[in-house]
Amino acid sequence: MKLFAQQDAEAFLKTGAKEFRYNRDIRLTPGAKDVFSEAGIKLVFDDAASASAVSAPAAGAAVAPTATSPDEALFHSPEAEKIKQEICEIGYRMWLREYCDGNGGNISARLTSVPDRYICTPTRVSKGFLKPEMLCLVDGQGNQLAGTWPRSSEVRTHIAIYETTPDAKAVCHAHPCHAGAFAIKGMTPPPRLIPELEVFVGVIAFAEYKTPGSDEMIAAIRPLAPQHQSMIMGNHGVITWGNGVEDAYFKMEITDAYCRTIILAQNVPGGIAIPGDKMVDLLGFRKALNLPDSRYGLKPAELADVDPWAQMCGSHGCSSPVTPWNPMTRDAGDPITEALVQKITDEILVSLTK
Repeated sequence: MKLFAQQDAEAFLKTGAKEFRYNRDIRLTPGAKDVFSEAGIKLVFDDAASASAVSAPAAGAAVAPTATSPDEALFHSPEAEKIKQEICEIGYRMWLREYCDGNGGNISARLTSVPDRYICTPTRVSKGFLKPEMLCLVDGQGNQLAGTWPRSSEVRTHIAIYETTPDAKAVCHAHPCHAGAFAIKGMTPPPRLIPELEVFVGVIAFAEYKTPGSDEMIAAIRPLAPQHQSMIMGNHGVITWGNGVEDAYFKMEITDAYCRTIILAQNVPGGIAIPGDKMVDLLGFRKALNLPDSRYGLKPAELADVDPWAQMCGSHGCSSPVTPWNPMTRDAGDPITEALVQKITDEILVSLTK
């Protein structure tokens, strides 16, 4: 392993080259990366590159030509470059909505031109400050094939979704607070409350806590993905998939907005739900979009067999009772309390007249 430091990068700039190739035997220091970034030098990871090709040439020396590997060429293809831009934009939107704390969350997308190849975000980087050159190319085993930054430690969980769900073109994982509240309660939000969730996301699944990125986490997500585009990960966060990077993000946004609305609604008296026959209509819209759902074919009574508010206030408890309330027909209340309030009111009025 050789460190390529700032002074090495400055020497490389004097050659006039616009591209720097290196392999696994070279580790660029942050100072070297800054020099290259400011000078607009393109960094290319090429594991097939020779040692002479990656070492900094002397000032004025010619740069030896190096062969471009198929994966490296794929990593810089028009399709890959478009996906990189999309991932960076969605990462910023996730960060703006506070879905990613610190360097949390990760995004990936499937390349369609070559099977078993995926673009993903790097590890330990804020999703709000991603740049295309930071992204990585990995294969179906999670091996990094191109990119200068180490790939996300959770990309294998994404790959499990791609393997089991051919329609998944992109995966988004984040830690949105409102869905995260359900994650640490060990539950999913109930259905039948907002049409947008039913049509565009469907049933939200729950995966029990496993160590992030572990084989156990992969095993927990694998059977859920084909029928669920949004999965709450116990004590962790949310992972969603879609037909593109933005679509996968939309599932995340809708999921958290739904969870937030339910949390707020628990403090409001009353509670209604979408009737079973209207759920049939919504599932018809979803089916027309060719989106998966395990509820297709169920009858209205089966779709409405559980009261969502009863589901919310079961063993988990509510911050306040969720019961119908009408100010025009409310009970007079406890007689003893009413009498006490009246007595205090009378005493206050008497004191005011003195």
